[in-house]
Amino acid sequence: MTSPYLAPVSDWYAENARDLPWRHPGASAWSVLVSEVMLQQTPVIRVLPAHAAWLARWPSPASLAEATPADAVRQWDRLGYPRRAVRLHASAQLIVSRHGGQVPACAGQLRELPGIGSYTAAAVASFAYGQRNAVLDTNVRRVLARLVTGEGQPRAAQSVTELRLAESLLPADGRAAARWSVGVMELGALVCTAARPRCTACPLAHLCAWRERGCPPAPAGRAGPAYEGSDRHCRGRLLAVLRAAGGPVRPSQLTGAWDDSGQRARSLAALIADGLVTRCADGSLALPGDGPS
Repeated sequence: MTSPYLAPVSDWYAENARDLPWRHPGASAWSVLVSEVMLQQTPVIRVLPAHAAWLARWPSPASLAEATPADAVRQWDRLGYPRRAVRLHASAQLIVSRHGGQVPACAGQLRELPGIGSYTAAAVASFAYGQRNAVLDTNVRRVLARLVTGEGQPRAAQSVTELRLAESLLPADGRAAARWSVGVMELGALVCTAARPRCTACPLAHLCAWRERGCPPAPAGRAGPAYEGSDRHCRGRLLAVLRAAGGPVRPSQLTGAWDDSGQRARSLAALIADGLVTRCADGSLALPGDGPS
C-alpha cells in the first residue's frame, strides 16, 4: 500500500529543493560522503564553500589518502569539530586499502569507516547509491514526530520504534526511498523547522497529527554551552596557531593564543588525546603528519 505522504512530498521537493552540489545527478559517492561528514555539525551555508574547496583539492578518496592528516586539518580550517577532518582522511585511506578507492555502497561497510555512524552510513548508501535505508537526521525525525505521532519535537534519543516507523514509510524501490528521505529532510530544513514551522506552506499539513492536536508546544530543551571562552574555543585558537605555522612549534608559541594557562594546558591535552596534535620527540608540537619524519 502506497503511503499517503509520498506523492505530496515528492511533488513539493521537485518544486522547492535547494540546488546543492552533492545532490546533482552526476555527484560522486565521494562528494556525498564528504558533504555528509561536513554537515554533521555545520549548517549548509558554511559547508557549501568548504565542500567545493575540498573536492577541488581532493576529488577522490585516493587523492586525499596521499595527503597528510595535517593537510586535511588545514583545509578544514574553521569549519568546526576538526576531528572530522582527521577521520575523513583515515576513511579515505581505508577506502583505498579495503575498497579499491571506491566509496562502499553497503551501509554496514560504511559504518566501519572512522567517524561514520548509522545516520551517515544510511545517508551515503541511500543518496549516493539508491539503497533503501531509513535516513534519520534531526529534520526527518522532527517531521515524522509531528506528522505521525503528534509530538512537537522528537525525543532526545532515537528509539527502535522511531526507526521502525521511518522504515515502514519507505517505498520499496531504493531510488524512490532515497528521494522520499531527502524530500522529508528538505521539508524539515525549510518548512517544518524547529522554532517557526511554516505550516501553511507544508504539503502534509492536512495529514499532520500535530496540527490536529492544535500544535502543542514541546517541552523546552536545555540551552547548549556557550562557545565564547569555552574549552572548544581555546582548542580552536591553539589549532589556528598550528595550522598557520606549517610545521612544529615550541609550546611557548601557544602561550599568546590563550591567557588562561590551566585551560590552555587542558585543551592542549584534549587535542593530543583526539589525535589532532602530536608531541614530537624534541618536545615541539605539530599537526599529525607535520612532525619530523
